[in-house]
Amino acid sequence: MWNCLLIEDDKENARYLVNGLSELGYTVMVSHDGVQGLDNAMKDIWDVIILDRMLPDNVDGLSILFTLRALGKKVPVLVLSALSGVDDKVDGLKAGGDDYLIKPFSFQELAARLQALIRRSQDMTELKNLQVADLVMNVASQKVTRAEQILDLQPREIKLLAYLMMNSHKIVTRTMLLEVVWGYSFDPQSNVIDVLVSRLRRKIAREGARDLLHTVRGRGYVLTDKDTVDGVTIKHSDD
Repeated sequence: MWNCLLIEDDKENARYLVNGLSELGYTVMVSHDGVQGLDNAMKDIWDVIILDRMLPDNVDGLSILFTLRALGKKVPVLVLSALSGVDDKVDGLKAGGDDYLIKPFSFQELAARLQALIRRSQDMTELKNLQVADLVMNVASQKVTRAEQILDLQPREIKLLAYLMMNSHKIVTRTMLLEVVWGYSFDPQSNVIDVLVSRLRRKIAREGARDLLHTVRGRGYVLTDKDTVDGVTIKHSDD
């Protein structure tokens, strides 16, 4: 049903994952070292990749991830690692990981995360354009324009905007955005989403036009050009 590449040097752990994923309908190929892993990862046949960080010969799996992203490979990657510090997680996501799961892990959780990554990837592939008012994103090229003017957005901003556009005219919570954009939950007190939303709001704003990205106090955020969403009155800059 789904093709999965597992890059994992621990043969016992690899056997455990192959058995479990095979029962769920996955076809799994295993690479036990970084060189073979990168070679297999370059093939355009994978629905998802599970990537261990600590590989033989002091290879950090993130180097494989950096290479894939630098070459334009967009396959979803779940980083699997015993490195559990916040900085380790941030490094994994900054390198281009779509999710980060710490060892030891629950197989049920891993399977659910893989399904979420695959579903999200397929949803984006099936779409051609996302649009709210005069804000348009070409999903394939990830080019974003407003009033036909190209916007200079960073990858994390594009990921956030894509999710907001797919859920336009709906209020989404900070927790939902943390899960989608970073793949795991930060400290609930973290202001990382607020900072990213604020930066994105400035970039998509257009002088003399309605604001599109709004903070709904106590509930979350909404991308809309409507006057009312879920019973909440939206204040636009041109009103």
